[in-house]
Amino acid sequence: MKRISFLIKPASSTCNMRCRYCFYADVAEHRETPNHGIMDAATYQAIVDRAFGLGDDTEVTFAFQGGEPTCAGLDFFRSFCAYVDEHRTRQTIHLAIQTNGYVIDDTWAAFLAQHNFLVGVSIDGYPEMHDWLRPDARGEGTMARVLDAIAALRRAGADFNILTVLTDQLAHHPQKLYRFYRQHKFDFVQLIPCLPGLDKTSDEFSLEPESFASFYKTFFRLWLEDFKRGGHMSITLFDNVIPLFVGIRPQQCGMLGSCAPQFVVEGNGDVYPCDFYVLDRYRLGNIREDSLESMATCDALRAFLAEPRRDCSQCASCPFERICHKNCKRLNTCYYREDYCGYRDFLEYAAPDMVAIARTLQ
Repeated sequence: MKRISFLIKPASSTCNMRCRYCFYADVAEHRETPNHGIMDAATYQAIVDRAFGLGDDTEVTFAFQGGEPTCAGLDFFRSFCAYVDEHRTRQTIHLAIQTNGYVIDDTWAAFLAQHNFLVGVSIDGYPEMHDWLRPDARGEGTMARVLDAIAALRRAGADFNILTVLTDQLAHHPQKLYRFYRQHKFDFVQLIPCLPGLDKTSDEFSLEPESFASFYKTFFRLWLEDFKRGGHMSITLFDNVIPLFVGIRPQQCGMLGSCAPQFVVEGNGDVYPCDFYVLDRYRLGNIREDSLESMATCDALRAFLAEPRRDCSQCASCPFERICHKNCKRLNTCYYREDYCGYRDFLEYAAPDMVAIARTLQ
């Protein structure tokens, strides 16, 4: 079976919140055109047509991000899903959306549940931290609205997980964050390291390698205590790293030190190889004008894949180099500097328990 995935930005960089650390706002400002507006029907239809053109035996993922994808409006998603249903034959379809939850109500939730969307809801931990980091356009806190959105998703029976940007500030409070997840019965969590701007190596909010290590040592201990009691919170980093110890490849891109090219489609149909690099110099083509094959073999993609990763003196003696290889070239700024590796520091702490768990997977 053939597999293909599209990461679609139906509202480009448009957003109804003003997160203090927003990496995509920084990416957009580095482009000649920061915001391409709402995606039109011809563009989303071209995405679907390209995907289904691969044949009936294709497994297709349509994932939506932003900016904030819900800014495209519910009618956009209704039309998109109607077009998919009208033109699909025997393809296997997966739908996903990453949202800040700001406008998700019962109507949105019912639609997402009806169409089997996997919904990633962004929430940065306990209320005082979330409200400070993720205000709306008026500067007001958004935690209450996000929790209402999650309640609506639960009422509708929609599948959802929690997406938390791990800023340096939040990383100082692993116990409080873990308790928050448990209090709200959040069982599927992805912690995303907060990145500095493209022109920086660090900033006020970006996760430092030492903070990465100290946070995950405590967070892993709390998670492990629950795991040994029969509980299990799915944490994306642990779900990907633990199987590596018995040779099972991770699902997360970049963890083995090489990029898996993606088709990231901006609002105007321009296509890029990675959500972290939606920049003019990495443009692969346009979904309405160029074939998937031509974009997958173009010089811009080859140059992107060939870019080296930053050096770290710890790699030469690292026992985990074979399951890292300098990791994701964008995220690794949060993992290591030339003279210190927080990823290694954490794995040295967690590896004995991770290996024991991994052996149960064989």
